[in-house]
Amino acid sequence: MKRAVPLFLVALSLSACGLRPVYGGGSHGAVARALGAVEVQPIEGKGGWLVRNALNDRLSAMSGNGPGYKLVVKLDDNISGFGLRSDAAVTRERRTLRARYQLIDSTTGAQILDDTAGSDVGIDVVSSEYATIAAEDTALERLSQTVADQIVNRLALFAQGQQTREKAR
Repeated sequence: MKRAVPLFLVALSLSACGLRPVYGGGSHGAVARALGAVEVQPIEGKGGWLVRNALNDRLSAMSGNGPGYKLVVKLDDNISGFGLRSDAAVTRERRTLRARYQLIDSTTGAQILDDTAGSDVGIDVVSSEYATIAAEDTALERLSQTVADQIVNRLALFAQGQQTREKAR
């Protein structure tokens, strides 16, 4: 018979090795407050609208003290065909969404973080043009969620690093 390891022992062993949860303190912790103070600037295009909404959904759940930071995002959305039949018709596409984002301090205007995020997905091209367009739109929606997750995760790690540096002072 297997015995379950109590959760507090697992947490204790992880803290002993220096690992700490990013969102320690829940929605009122230092990282959550830093993320809640991020204002996402408008982003061009349909993909930009989707990414901005996804970012706002994730960041608005945090408790911040008003916009202390601006997040500027520029997207590169690309669809390229790469599967070819003998009659040169495309049978497969790859949709790639790349984001370059910058975190800017609202009070000083200083750029604090400059990074990239991105993902891609394969799409089957079928005989129905409507189905192919619907697949491309669905792919953009999924890619927008993935890119937004990557950006928020990177911002959380950055905020945690800032918190650690401030404690070390």
